[in-house]
Amino acid sequence: MKKSILAMALFAGVLFMSGCASKKDLENCKLENKDLTSNLQNTKEQLAAANSRVSSLEDQLRQAQSAYQLLQQSLDKSLSNASQNNVSIEKLVDQINESNQYIRHLVEVKSKSDSLNMVLTNNLTRSLTKEELREVDVQVLKGVVYISLADNMLYKSGSYEINDRAAETLSKIAKIITDYRDYDVLVEGNTDNVPISRENIRNNWDLSCLRASSVVQYLQKHYGVDPKRLTAGGRGEYNPIATNNNEVGKQRNRRTQIIITPKLDQFMDLIDKAPEAEN
Repeated sequence: MKKSILAMALFAGVLFMSGCASKKDLENCKLENKDLTSNLQNTKEQLAAANSRVSSLEDQLRQAQSAYQLLQQSLDKSLSNASQNNVSIEKLVDQINESNQYIRHLVEVKSKSDSLNMVLTNNLTRSLTKEELREVDVQVLKGVVYISLADNMLYKSGSYEINDRAAETLSKIAKIITDYRDYDVLVEGNTDNVPISRENIRNNWDLSCLRASSVVQYLQKHYGVDPKRLTAGGRGEYNPIATNNNEVGKQRNRRTQIIITPKLDQFMDLIDKAPEAEN
């Protein structure tokens, strides 16, 4: 009997001890579960924060990539413009160089022309006598040689016929014209304002033209000047160099001018050589 009671007591103790152990384990499990749940929640929150950060960084990356593309496009455009500007600058420099060369060419031509005109004038004036120089005026104006001859030295009174006295002077002028073959010659007749009163001459226009024509034909016929280089024209009373109110002025206005100029085709050559402007 005692043995049975002791066995039951031992079994009850074992059960009691077993129950106590299970309850403690349960409490421990609950605490552990609570910690794990808390850790899980923290982890979820950290994950959410990390995902939010990643999303924000992705947005920043997209913005940075977009800004980079814009900058790249701007750079490409700037490089393209710079390249075009370089080309434009090179063209401009070429045009400036061409213009400078043309200007230098013009200066050389003008210098050469001025030198030739000076030599021509000096040769002519040296060949004239003192008496001839009183009635012949030689000037160089703007690159053109003007030889002005008094009418009483060239023509018979009231006429357009060349007198014998003019032959020697015209021969010297003809020699100069012949020596300078790169020049053309314009012979221009001028009168005073006194009306002409000859039957075969209608007015001073006719008289000035006929006198110029007489000089041209005389140079061609007697001295072999190439007629292709000669031009005759008259300006009547409408190109005075002095007043017509007195005899001295009228005498100055009654003149024939031999104008020696570079050939027109030389000027055209210069124009053709001019650099063209580009828009």
